[in-house]
Amino acid sequence: MTHPSIHARTQPSKVAYQMAGTGKAITYRQLDELSNQGAHLIRSLGLKAGDHIAFLIENRLEFMEICWAAQRSGLYYTAISRYLTQDEIGYIVKDCGARVVITSPKCAEQIKGLVSNAPDAPLFYMIDEPLPGFRSWDKELAKQPTTPIPDQEAGYDMLYSSGTTGRPKGIKRESEHNPIDLPNPFLKILCADMCGMNAGSIYLSPAPLYHAAPLRFNMMAITLGGTSIIMESFNAEDFLKLVEKHKITQSQLVPTMFVRMLKLPDEVRKRYDVSSLKGAIHAAAPCPIDVKAKMIEWWGPILIEYYAGSEGNGVTVSTSQQWLTHRGTVGRAVVGKVKILDENDQELPAGQIGTVYFADAPVFSYHNDPEKTKRAYNAKGWSTLGDVGYLDDEGYLYLTDRKSYTIISGGVNIYPQETEDVLITHADVADVAVFGVPNEEMGEEVKAVVQPHDIARAGKGLEAELILFCRQHLSPIKCPRSIDFATELPRTPTGKLVKRHLRDKYWPKAVARV
Repeated sequence: MTHPSIHARTQPSKVAYQMAGTGKAITYRQLDELSNQGAHLIRSLGLKAGDHIAFLIENRLEFMEICWAAQRSGLYYTAISRYLTQDEIGYIVKDCGARVVITSPKCAEQIKGLVSNAPDAPLFYMIDEPLPGFRSWDKELAKQPTTPIPDQEAGYDMLYSSGTTGRPKGIKRESEHNPIDLPNPFLKILCADMCGMNAGSIYLSPAPLYHAAPLRFNMMAITLGGTSIIMESFNAEDFLKLVEKHKITQSQLVPTMFVRMLKLPDEVRKRYDVSSLKGAIHAAAPCPIDVKAKMIEWWGPILIEYYAGSEGNGVTVSTSQQWLTHRGTVGRAVVGKVKILDENDQELPAGQIGTVYFADAPVFSYHNDPEKTKRAYNAKGWSTLGDVGYLDDEGYLYLTDRKSYTIISGGVNIYPQETEDVLITHADVADVAVFGVPNEEMGEEVKAVVQPHDIARAGKGLEAELILFCRQHLSPIKCPRSIDFATELPRTPTGKLVKRHLRDKYWPKAVARV
């Protein structure tokens, strides 16, 4: 492991990043020079180590160039989702204290209303041809030297939670003024040691770059000296085409991508050679057992699953071999120690379900939200992401759901993930969300909202068929009493289901759950 600036000297003409659709590429030398110019521009604007920039850019080469410029300048850098509203974007820009905001013409509509000449407003830049009110990033960048700035130190991403249960919050680590080539121990374990990524790797990135895993893995691929192919957006068949075309060796995916690829016609899936794949990392959302089993059968035992959050407070990892002997696990801890606690903060024995905590793990804080930070920790200093699960006798962790999504019906805890994992395997189901809705007698009852492959199939007939299908696999209490249908479910582009957008419609505001 090292830094792209070092690879720029040893393999200057090697492609670092390439866009899958356009084929536009950047070599290590170009990446080094452009990120140096970005660092000089940042300094010329008066920003020093510890200051903050934010950017709202689609998947394109400049995204990664800006990340590396900030990384070697000691800055905090916040990548913002293209799928947020102007108000949400404005909240993040203000909350993180960004002094510079960079965007592109494609994303300008969501951000142009924030441009201001107020004394405390950030400077707004645009790559490509800038719209009125924006400075030209390209023109000002071109004026800068291509040599390193004299005061290089490592900067860090400060990313915001996806907001699946409320306002997104920034996760900030304290700057330690490290050298720019200091390795990340966890990414080394996951990417290099377990997934086999190295200088010969050709990594395929199918997800939006603003999310933690795609951003960090794309940086790790270059830290290791490999090449990264970046998809502009995910398409199931296009992913398979790219694996064959570029002889892809590793990739990072989310379970919804597996589902979409598995639901391609057999003749389409068999058309492409994916034998070059040596490692497929997945996380971000629970993977149904049947889905993962079919992926391992198709791709071989190359899937590596991890459980972690942007908070970085602990990590578990499971290889395919471990998963096959512990079906459903998200692995054993490689950072921190997993503890399962009850409502009274008492540690539970193996097999009992409780809230998942990490002990002896890195400390984190939610930016500008000391109360939320306090709620994430218990009296012993152990921290939680709010997930529920259990450990087996060998220390393997199994997640059952998020604590806030647990359905309590007649005093019995029901974990929606189990029901979702069954329904998603039905041939007519493209996506599904399960949650609790009010029930006068039982407190809550199980509700499902299904996105069918063919919306014309939606109706009482399919509802009855799906409920029966569910009851063939689960006890009645875990099965939905009713099913509604939708043309699309509210997922983030990284695969996380924003369940509150569905659930809140069924709860009166006076009693709405958190």
